[in-house]
Amino acid sequence: MDRPLPLFPASLIGSMPRSKEVLRALRMMRKGTIEPNDFNQLIEIETQKIIKLQEDLGIDIITSGELGRDNYVSFVSDKISGVRMMNMSEMLDYIDDKKAFENILTALDVPAVSIKNAICVGKLNYNGDIVANELLMMKKFTNKPVKITMPGPYLLTRSMWLPNLSGKVYGSKEELGQDVIKIMKEEIDHLLNIGVDVIQFDEPVLTEVVFTEGKPRSFMCAALSERKDPKEELEFASSLIGKIMSHIDRTKTVASLHVCRGNWSKNESILLTGPYTPLLELFASVNPDLLTLEFSTPRAGELSSLLADSRIRGHATLGLGVINPRTDEMETLDPILSRVEEAMTYLPKERIWLNPDCGFATFANSPVNIYENISAKIRSLTGAALILRSKYE
Repeated sequence: MDRPLPLFPASLIGSMPRSKEVLRALRMMRKGTIEPNDFNQLIEIETQKIIKLQEDLGIDIITSGELGRDNYVSFVSDKISGVRMMNMSEMLDYIDDKKAFENILTALDVPAVSIKNAICVGKLNYNGDIVANELLMMKKFTNKPVKITMPGPYLLTRSMWLPNLSGKVYGSKEELGQDVIKIMKEEIDHLLNIGVDVIQFDEPVLTEVVFTEGKPRSFMCAALSERKDPKEELEFASSLIGKIMSHIDRTKTVASLHVCRGNWSKNESILLTGPYTPLLELFASVNPDLLTLEFSTPRAGELSSLLADSRIRGHATLGLGVINPRTDEMETLDPILSRVEEAMTYLPKERIWLNPDCGFATFANSPVNIYENISAKIRSLTGAALILRSKYE
């Protein structure tokens, strides 16, 4: 990163609620009843508002809000050839165990209209943009450091793979993953040529691998795809993520890995639970500059489960989740400050960043909060950062 950051830099994870106008435009885009230029102009206007909101609230590293995306991963269906957006009823036609899949959907606290997925239906081909145009748009509206967020290679591979359909094109999920890697490398090169301060790769599926044994699997964690035993699956994930991380020129940007335990419901009891212990080997192996992790909820386990590991403690910067995006309750300053000072018993102050646990609107049609609450939560985040700077600079 060329521009220096303050101590305890604050950033958001990615998604923000879409306005009624944007939701209507997204529906029209799916139907082909809005001109792409009109859609893009609306997204630019709305993104500028999101950027101004972040700047006014004191956020240090700006994100786009992901307003033009249907959800955190399905939007790639418009970006990569060989991929098609499919709804639940369409996907059900290609699923062998329909009863088990319907049981998964019944158990989830999310409107069915929100559930769409980008499925591989042909050979993948890079068309020159996945999030690059979103990055260019952001840079038009801010002079602050910017972070671009994109689905990680394991998430993309798992979510795209519908065996009875994708298997007609690729011999295996592993073979599909190699083309995902090729496309992502091209996109990363594009991003670096434009200039970006942080590239964040979202990999929520990692927690699905280690925390759902004997529990219902969730669609948002790519439940359509068959899963091997956790050890094999983590090795596969590690190989994909590692190839992407090793491709990034760390002198030009910060490579971030974001992991959470689900972000589609305000009902904490149905979301995944467990410490980061089963993922330590992967974290150490793929070696991101920044681990952006959920930590504001007890479901994430203790900080010690991550930071007692010398491989993590000795290298990585921690993007410490101190805000729960799903609750209406406003975080107060003291618990945030205490959490940061706990992290400082393991890490130097220069290697602690502050962020919410996850985005505020993973699915366009199903945000987990409203702007009044979101603004108050961000004020707590940036207010804590200011107090910490005055104390430790």
